[in-house]
Amino acid sequence: MSWVAAEFWSSLAGAFVCAVAGAWLYQRDDDRPGRDVTLATLGASALWGVVTSAMGGDSAAAALAETVRNLAWLAFLHGLISQGGRSPGIAGVRPMLVVLTCVELLHPVVRLVAANAPAAHPLQDTAFEMTVFFRMMVITGGLVLVHNVYGLERELGRSALRWSASALGAVWLCDLNFYVIAWLGDAQPEAMAVLRGLVLVPVGMMLVIARTRSAERRLRPSRAMAFQSLSLLVIGGYLVTMVGAAQSLAWLGDTAPPLAQVGFVFTSAVLALIVLPSGRVRGWMKVTVTKHLFQHRYDYRAEWLRFTQTIGRGDSGTTLEERTIQAIADITDSTAGLLLVPGDRGELTLAARWQWRTLDVPAEAMTGEARQFFEREGFIVDCDAVRRGIAPHGEAAIVPEWLLDEPRAWALVPLLHFERLVGVIVLARPAHERELDWEDFDLLRVAGRQLASYLAEHAGQEALLDASRFDEFNRRIAFVMHDVKNLASQLTLLCRNAERHGDNPAFRADMQITVRNAAEKLNGLIAKLSRYGANPLERMEEIDPVAIAAAVAARQGQAHPIVVADAASRVRAIGNRETLEQVLVHLVQNAIDASENDAPITLVVRSEGLHAAIEVIDSGTGMSPDFVRNRLFKPFVSTKPGGFGIGAFEARELVRAMQGRLDVESREGLGSRFVIRLPLAEAAGLLERFKESSVAADPAEKLIA
Repeated sequence: MSWVAAEFWSSLAGAFVCAVAGAWLYQRDDDRPGRDVTLATLGASALWGVVTSAMGGDSAAAALAETVRNLAWLAFLHGLISQGGRSPGIAGVRPMLVVLTCVELLHPVVRLVAANAPAAHPLQDTAFEMTVFFRMMVITGGLVLVHNVYGLERELGRSALRWSASALGAVWLCDLNFYVIAWLGDAQPEAMAVLRGLVLVPVGMMLVIARTRSAERRLRPSRAMAFQSLSLLVIGGYLVTMVGAAQSLAWLGDTAPPLAQVGFVFTSAVLALIVLPSGRVRGWMKVTVTKHLFQHRYDYRAEWLRFTQTIGRGDSGTTLEERTIQAIADITDSTAGLLLVPGDRGELTLAARWQWRTLDVPAEAMTGEARQFFEREGFIVDCDAVRRGIAPHGEAAIVPEWLLDEPRAWALVPLLHFERLVGVIVLARPAHERELDWEDFDLLRVAGRQLASYLAEHAGQEALLDASRFDEFNRRIAFVMHDVKNLASQLTLLCRNAERHGDNPAFRADMQITVRNAAEKLNGLIAKLSRYGANPLERMEEIDPVAIAAAVAARQGQAHPIVVADAASRVRAIGNRETLEQVLVHLVQNAIDASENDAPITLVVRSEGLHAAIEVIDSGTGMSPDFVRNRLFKPFVSTKPGGFGIGAFEARELVRAMQGRLDVESREGLGSRFVIRLPLAEAAGLLERFKESSVAADPAEKLIA
């Protein structure tokens, strides 16, 4: 296709779009100021496009149509200035519009004089330069006016000018390039002539948008579009560089060795494959674009959609706790995270990890003071600031050393639900390091509260489910106890009747022994089932944990090696012998099930402050933090085929009934350690004597003491 044909079709397309835009605005537009001048501008632009396509861009008719078009655009600019609500400083540009109008009217005068001048007149040689110069004066002045009008406008009014100013700038910037090239080359550039017609297509659309959109609405490209556009620009720049370098090598010809050419292309390709997919490079690009192109760092709509999608993804094979960490980490582009939740004694323990398997977290990740701090302050802790000694809220006292020693630890985000701490998320550094600012704190605080409500709701649902299961369990146990009691009564009655009516002494004796044993077993079962009531322990007394551990080891050690360490130590505790023995049997059996056949189980009894500690240690398969936190002590959840799932739960409740506690530490692949802590008998005796002395003491003596 020739340039003439291309100019024909481009001008015709621009004229068609402007005509359609004018017709559409004429039918639909209201009576707001500027309607008539906008329609006139679109009509003049369409007229110029039709004349140019029909008679050529260098014809006298096309030049006259261009003058009409430029005068219409100047009138359109005057209409923008005359609209109400503009800055007072804009009024000073009106004299400039008058001057530009006069210069534009000189263009047809010069062409008319040159057309009627004699053939040898000097005007024939300078007419082209004069007309081009006048055009450049008008276009340059118009662009300056557009800049001034937009720059002097108030901030709230610029959105109403944006599309109109863009249309003016597009038309005159294209014309300026056209006439500058024509001035330098003493001829009209054919390629730019094609572009002048095409530019009317977006210009017509811009004027429609300017008339149909309110002043408050404006183009807001999404961040994803901005990042993708920047990536395309980078790729385009890389391709241009490659083409330029290849062309330079081609110009060198035989002077550049082929090996150097191949080496350059290979090195450039390798660098592109390494640098462009890099997460650090993408992070730098995202931070740079966000910082310089957007008023806020975050696209809140996109962040909320991603946040809800991450939390609501139920079939992803991850737990709610892991998705909670990921939802917060995605906001700041963090690469990993931990979730710490309150334990039974107020401390914070590890509940879940997300892409942070290598960090060694202590059993007590943070103290109870940390929980009180987060509930009181609701403050997001910047770990880097704490490392630099900046702790205005006293957060340095609650951040543990293991977190400060971990260089990836970046921030601590509390999850608060009705001012109660549900958990704390430890965020790792993003791939592109940066400082936390106010926008991070605000968004993380809001997201943390939302996640806390999710976790609290999940915990409530789990509690309701457990309660319903317990109700079902209690109903079944009630039926079992009723039947067992009836059977025990029948057997007891049978035994009494046999004592009175049995004729055979041998048969009578044998029947008595058999029936009595059955009755005792049934009564024992009733007593055991009754422990699920409100008073599981009959009495608390001084017990010997060493002897109890040795008895359990002797009983269970027949099938598996069990070692009792410090068997000669003398430790006395307060508890119930049968209950402690029952707990130890369960823990030892679990340890046996988790260990290899020849791996010994170790029982350790020792004094620990005011408590007697009985440890059950194995080197078996171990348990994950998520299992320990969410499943180990949860009733009706069992990993054994046919298991009822209340053994660990029952063990913990029995230890609590003896005024003690049951703690567990476990690592996958290394083993587990269960610790039963009961009050020491000596400590309990001292406490009783102190209470008795306090009651018996005189008030004056107590005051002196």
